[in-house]
Amino acid sequence: MPLAVTISPGTFLVIVACSALAGTIATLAAARGLTLPVVVVELLLGIAIGPQAIGLHPTEFISFFSDLGLGLLFFFAGYEIDLDRIRGAPLELAIAGWAMSLAIAYGLGAALAAAGVVLSLLYTGSAMATTALGTLLPALSDAGELRTRFGAFLMAAGAVGEFGPILLLTLILSAQGTVHNALILVAFIGLAVSVALFAVRSAARTLPLMARTMEASAQLAVRWIVVLVFALALLAFELGLDLLLGGFAAGLITRQMLSRRELPGFDSKLTAVAFGVFVPFFFVVSGMKVDIDALFASPSGVLKMLLFFVLFLVVRGAPAMLLYRRVMDERERIALALLCSTQLPLVVAITTLAVEDHHMRASTAAALVGAAVLSTLVFPAIGLRLRGHSTEKSAVALAEA
Repeated sequence: MPLAVTISPGTFLVIVACSALAGTIATLAAARGLTLPVVVVELLLGIAIGPQAIGLHPTEFISFFSDLGLGLLFFFAGYEIDLDRIRGAPLELAIAGWAMSLAIAYGLGAALAAAGVVLSLLYTGSAMATTALGTLLPALSDAGELRTRFGAFLMAAGAVGEFGPILLLTLILSAQGTVHNALILVAFIGLAVSVALFAVRSAARTLPLMARTMEASAQLAVRWIVVLVFALALLAFELGLDLLLGGFAAGLITRQMLSRRELPGFDSKLTAVAFGVFVPFFFVVSGMKVDIDALFASPSGVLKMLLFFVLFLVVRGAPAMLLYRRVMDERERIALALLCSTQLPLVVAITTLAVEDHHMRASTAAALVGAAVLSTLVFPAIGLRLRGHSTEKSAVALAEA
């Protein structure tokens, strides 16, 4: 008997309209000199149309479409990582910083669990030790930070701050045993490496063909990259891994394939597909799933949200302030600490998994997600403002002029 999939065209249209409205609001705010991350507007609009406000519910089909957006978001997180730029000191400091963050997060999680504030130090600590690199990418690109020396250190810290928690999701936070998950992960890595080798070796033949269609209706580069993202996400899902790993791996593979020859216009076209359609859908739907009633049911929910907001900065910001003293001045380290402390997609993913497995209360999950929304609204605005008059950025701009 065929499976019935519930499709609500009205709800779908409202979500798409919210995505467009969020972009409009963020653009108008930017024109007035205000830094308002579009993802925050998308989340707030999602909350406004969700079950506890207007009353719209995300159907199974809408959740599936949202997952595609999440996969593309992590594709860009992997795609923006230039291994040649971050190897050496940036990557070494990033790994050391995340290891320190994880130790701090689990220590704080243990204290909160002992006090009865949270149920699981593992899930709570893992949620606090993330960085929303994918969420930051549009703002960093618009600010011209991706091409700077500071950007290389930030990209390394952000990449490890996303890839490390994804591995935690895969190896530890899954219902299967750690050894079982490790074997599955090794199998996935082996398959992904095989795909990467094939893509890189065939690039000399395939990229010229793709380049000829960049301004034609065929759009081969965009079509095949989307196939790669969804194929690796499906492979990860079928192996019992998190689909974020598939999107991230697809981004890394694409970056290596294009390292030999750039495709003019490719970035802008794929950005239009991802951030114009799929990624906003994910954030609006994530807003619809936030349990606002649980968050504001008692003053303790709001206090927990503010507590987690501060702890994000402690967990991810303290290592940045301590470890980067030899390579950055104080102003740069403060900016790095703030940007590394920005969290969102993985907090949503980890808290969703924790609530489903009864390792986290709905009120705690809502407080963590609320704190992540606040971090996305506050930390990048301050961090980028600190970097706004950087002499390094001015030098890069002059070099490109």
